[in-house]
Amino acid sequence: MLTEERHQKILQLLSQQMIVKTQELTALLNTSESTIRRDLKELADANLLERIHGGARLLLNLSFEQNMTEKADQNNQEKKAIATLAAQNIHDNEIIYLDAGSTTLKLIPLLKDKKITVVTNAVHHAAKLVDLGIHTIILGGSLKLSTKAIIGATSMEQLQRYRFNKVFIGMNAVHPEFGLTTPDSEEAALKSLAISQGEQTYVLADHTKLNQVSFIKVHSIEKVTLLTDHCSSELLEQFQQITTIKEAT
Repeated sequence: MLTEERHQKILQLLSQQMIVKTQELTALLNTSESTIRRDLKELADANLLERIHGGARLLLNLSFEQNMTEKADQNNQEKKAIATLAAQNIHDNEIIYLDAGSTTLKLIPLLKDKKITVVTNAVHHAAKLVDLGIHTIILGGSLKLSTKAIIGATSMEQLQRYRFNKVFIGMNAVHPEFGLTTPDSEEAALKSLAISQGEQTYVLADHTKLNQVSFIKVHSIEKVTLLTDHCSSELLEQFQQITTIKEAT
């Protein structure tokens, strides 16, 4: 089993039971105790878990998610810069998918006068798009109260029928090894499907989301373009070895 696969399974198990024992992981992953100890050290160094005697404990922020109001008040200038960078990739007559999220919300005012069709799973986004006279399709399904995102089986079924020139996705966490992750399994499924339905995908994530890991893996980062406001030189080099990353200036 590859190191990344072991790390994912360790984090998944931690999210279910909060504490794992080294012996338990050795049996589950069919590997040596020294390998498990090394895995736990690497994950602890990345601030993804806390090592304890004989095992590891979950860091609670893996499954924590702020509501839309809290997100909207944070890193406004950075999000606007990322949105400006994203808007440069949208052209007339394109069909795009606009994911729920505070950074993708900043993109909407920049779409004024563009002759495009937008599909979205966000109530706030749909209302603002319509106000700008943009042809808008909103997915049906269950409304997640904290983020005002539409999720669930109905939205998945509807999304499967669409294809997009460009997909713009918000993300809770982006990591060179663990890829794109988010706290909610239903949102993760919808984001993953949207990525698969697009010719090109842009992930909008400010610097606070980089080198972070959340609960559920959405997708690897190899086939997406990462748009951010700032990235350290060391982390930038890691991302550039895997994917395309652009910084807003």
